[in-house]
Amino acid sequence: MEELEYDKSVTSHLAPVEAGDHVIAADFLGGEPVLALAEGEILFCNQDKRVKAHDDATILVAASDHRRMITGGDDGRIVETLPDGSVNELGNENGKWIDAVTLRDDGSTAWSVSKTVRARDPKGAVKSFEAASSVRGLAFMPKGYRLALAHYNGVSLWFPNIAGAPDTLTWAGSHLDVTISKDGAFVVTSMQENALHGWRVSDKKDMRMTGYPTKTRSFSWSNDGQWLATSGADACVVWPFQSKDGPMGQAPRECGVRTPKVTRVAFHPNSPVIAMGYDDGWILLCRINDGAELLVRQRDGDGKGGRIRPAISALAWDKDGKQLLFGAENGEAGLLTLPV
Repeated sequence: MEELEYDKSVTSHLAPVEAGDHVIAADFLGGEPVLALAEGEILFCNQDKRVKAHDDATILVAASDHRRMITGGDDGRIVETLPDGSVNELGNENGKWIDAVTLRDDGSTAWSVSKTVRARDPKGAVKSFEAASSVRGLAFMPKGYRLALAHYNGVSLWFPNIAGAPDTLTWAGSHLDVTISKDGAFVVTSMQENALHGWRVSDKKDMRMTGYPTKTRSFSWSNDGQWLATSGADACVVWPFQSKDGPMGQAPRECGVRTPKVTRVAFHPNSPVIAMGYDDGWILLCRINDGAELLVRQRDGDGKGGRIRPAISALAWDKDGKQLLFGAENGEAGLLTLPV
């Protein structure tokens, strides 16, 4: 991607997708662009095929990895949708709202309902854990069958197959989403207090990352694991993780500075380029090594006096980084195919 000669805009390479409903998540399953929609459907965009994953229910949370999409709804069901459109129920919490879902490439899945966390291994065996407070964020650690659970006053690191209390990473306050560095060395959470907090796992050293005007609800790691892109400000705030100390003592980079706030971020899978969606419907690409920007989507009309679009709620690259799929809160969606 770095060697391509771009104009300042690739808006002409953007094809609209008629989602028609609030887009919760986006991904490419088996290479096909797929959207999870609030009213329970999974839309396979190329086929214009809608699969009902949750009947008469709302999808609240979703996670995906190019091979399957996991959704949790207000019907209490945890559902797996596969590239062929088949749907499998992985768990059922009897109508209790699903707060978080996550998955890993070996077929494991985990979800949370209030204080209860369940981990389902590839063979279908389910283990449960009761946290001290509601679990809002989940992420599998990259090594071993281990989960990070974000809750009030920190994070628990739980081995589902090992008896005993989990290890804890402590920091006062309400922790929301959680993400893990690709080497497993760092755990980072978003917080209710418009800040991030992190820990170095080896010695539980704290890392405070503050200055956000709104909450961070979107994370994305660079393909080499050296940068963490985040939403929640009038730019994409990108934290350095090149050293053993992570971002401690280092200032972040800012990409795509605008007055509207960044709502979604997605690193390109092969290049140091970030896709950024904003709360006015704009989408930009930014190369972090020189700050070069490329316009993907703007307001209707000339971009100045045109209609302000609803916030971008989902962004996803295909595995080769040739296509970018997006969705918005009002059901607008689109697919960018990069010129070659």
